[in-house]
Amino acid sequence: MSCNQSIILKTRDLTREIAKNGSVIRTVDSVTFEFNKGLVYNIVGPSGAGKSSFLRLLNRLDEPTGGEVTYYDKPIQSYEPTELRKKISMLFQTPYLFPGKVRDNLNYCCSKSDTADIDFHLKRVGLKPEYSDKDADDLSVGEKQRVALARSLFQGPDILLLDEPTSALDPTSSRRIEELILALSRELCLTIIVVTHSPEQALRLGGKALLLVKGRLIETGDSAEMLTEPSTELGQKYLSKELE
Repeated sequence: MSCNQSIILKTRDLTREIAKNGSVIRTVDSVTFEFNKGLVYNIVGPSGAGKSSFLRLLNRLDEPTGGEVTYYDKPIQSYEPTELRKKISMLFQTPYLFPGKVRDNLNYCCSKSDTADIDFHLKRVGLKPEYSDKDADDLSVGEKQRVALARSLFQGPDILLLDEPTSALDPTSSRRIEELILALSRELCLTIIVVTHSPEQALRLGGKALLLVKGRLIETGDSAEMLTEPSTELGQKYLSKELE
């Protein structure tokens, strides 16, 4: 699929504050950035940097206390939340599937889907059609993550938000998910925004990288450059694990 890589999602001075132990903590601090269609973006940073907090603001799982997010130049608050989350879909560290068969999970979003639709989306994430009759509880974590991904793809998203999607997987399963992420971005012109704790994973995924530290966007650039030769002091400290 050809992809014009136009701007699809923007943040402007995006900020979120929460109350904690009697104090106000700014988990996301004035982040401004533009995401293009069909690219992979890796959000990296030390623990507590606000990576997942930032991700959750992009489809209204959490609401900002300042700034804005626009999707196709419209504030995301102008979209009905359920419809917005079909177009900006999120997968979590631990895949959650509903009780029942795999096909029940795929039918959850699209009740009129037929066997051919289910088989097509299972194949797209590397699962054989016979998986549709398997019980969700009998799947491995890696298989559950693929089914969760197929369920998201069923809704026709433009953007996938992935919050450490391989953190619960073994190295082999992790590499398979990484390969799948790259294939989906390329073949479907999907914008994929990945939170990862691993600079090595971000390098394998390529694309662009964003370094967050204490909720602030410190540095951005091509992953291959930024995660080998960062241009900021904090970027250098992050790679040398001085910020962990």
